[in-house]
Amino acid sequence: MRKLPGLAWAIACPLLFSSLCAAQKGKVDTLGPLTETSVAEAVRQVLDSKGYRVSLDDGTPVCEMWTRKSIPAQPKSDAADLLYPEFAESTLAGVLHFPKAGSDYRGQAIPAGFYTLRYELMPNDGNHLGAAPSRDFLLLVPAGSDPDPNATSKFQELVALSRGATKTKHPGVLSLVQPPGGGPVPAAYKDDQDHWIFSAGMKLSSGEELPFALVVKGTAQQ
Repeated sequence: MRKLPGLAWAIACPLLFSSLCAAQKGKVDTLGPLTETSVAEAVRQVLDSKGYRVSLDDGTPVCEMWTRKSIPAQPKSDAADLLYPEFAESTLAGVLHFPKAGSDYRGQAIPAGFYTLRYELMPNDGNHLGAAPSRDFLLLVPAGSDPDPNATSKFQELVALSRGATKTKHPGVLSLVQPPGGGPVPAAYKDDQDHWIFSAGMKLSSGEELPFALVVKGTAQQ
């Protein structure tokens, strides 16, 4: 796991390895480049030529995802409550496709279709206290509403765009969580909170490969 001191690492790694071995495992298939024309050409051009199809242990497809081939990286901050301080808010991280209707981390219905994924932080206030293990999220934005991969948005502007995915007063959110140890090998697994998680790696503009993990099915604990 990232960001752990030596002793904590020594304790956590065996526990994490044991947990992952015991977890239900899904399937990750490799896809070719994204060719869907409902996604703006400018967005498609910044995506990696390789995508992933994530399926449950029974073979049911959950989603498909293409990450950005080079994600602009900001200097790492010392914020202890962030898992991905390398990402600037509103940065485009990739594109996700729900082949059939899905849901976000809040349990809101998300129609089948293509969505850009933009990094945002959950507000650090009383209304959101304890809503997720971390403040790091990817917001779903209908692909047709997000044609410029390099656009930046203020928080409320991005929230308004993401409401187009849910048709509610809340944005569509997917929770970023701590990636497993052992390197960014594409994997799908179910944790002890009934969350299906997809993990892989993203390339940063610094040249670093950053492991990430994203809850693609499952909701916040009530």
